[in-house]
Amino acid sequence: MSVAFEAWAALAGDSPTSRTEWAAVVRAWSEPHRRYHDLAHLAAVLGIVDRLAADATDPDAVKLAAWYHDVVYDPRRNDNEAVSAGRARAGLRGLVPDERIAEVERLVLLTAGHAVEPGDADGAVLCDADLAVLASPPEAYAAYASAVREEYGHVPDDLFTAGRIAVLEQLLALPRLYRLPAIAGTWEPRARANMAAELSLLRARAASGPATPPPAAG
Repeated sequence: MSVAFEAWAALAGDSPTSRTEWAAVVRAWSEPHRRYHDLAHLAAVLGIVDRLAADATDPDAVKLAAWYHDVVYDPRRNDNEAVSAGRARAGLRGLVPDERIAEVERLVLLTAGHAVEPGDADGAVLCDADLAVLASPPEAYAAYASAVREEYGHVPDDLFTAGRIAVLEQLLALPRLYRLPAIAGTWEPRARANMAAELSLLRARAASGPATPPPAAG
């Protein structure tokens, strides 16, 4: 799935306002501090949503929510999903019906915890697509985890380790990571194995205490 304007225009129309908003959204996803939550992630989520769209009640709302779900991403703040939802509400005004904007906003907010209620088909499609990386082959999962660490390069190792442990524990505590039967049977065990392996490494690192800092360069 492309992040080109044509894919956006199929959802939000082709008008000067739509072109301006698409450019702003792409620019946001291209910010230099992003290492995982970047255009490649956006394209991946859009592609999976497109594959799963038949399971959604409002596929266009889910696709628009994918465009906006991490449009605001600042590792120094903890309200990115809420601000992204507000950004979607403002950016889509006049481009799509108000009812669809409300659904896009709701879906973006869901990605904060990925706790989808039974029967929420749109939420299931978006959240399953957003969490697809967790079920990657181990090498790709390791690259994802490394990229996330780079995004939090300003955070000391001990604090990052504690925070990452909390995130993984929260995800592993979900009754189901994936809701759609077409993918859950394959993705669920792979994702849980990946996260359990990372969690084991992080807990061992936390138990060993802070590492000795390397000598200063030069």
